[in-house]
Amino acid sequence: MKLYVGNLAFYTSSETLSEVFSEFGDVFDVYIPRDMETDRSRGFGFVSLGEEAGNAAIDALDGCELDGRIISVNEARPRGEQNDSDTEEDDEDSS
Repeated sequence: MKLYVGNLAFYTSSETLSEVFSEFGDVFDVYIPRDMETDRSRGFGFVSLGEEAGNAAIDALDGCELDGRIISVNEARPRGEQNDSDTEEDDEDSS
């Protein structure tokens, strides 16, 4: 299961995420995207672990503090997949 971890501090490392999530099971992969221009974290990451461990991590860590930030943890969705609310246009008329 691949998890999305949002609202990370810019200095949170892959090692830190691996350590935190390993409390729930074996961590297979950790990836924190970096900005190409600044080489700074983009403030989110992905952690891969077993399904049972992933669900336990979501339940335990979503809304918790890590490195001074309240993180969000949920199952990652493919890049093109969005919620209905993400694709709805404003109903307000400008006329």
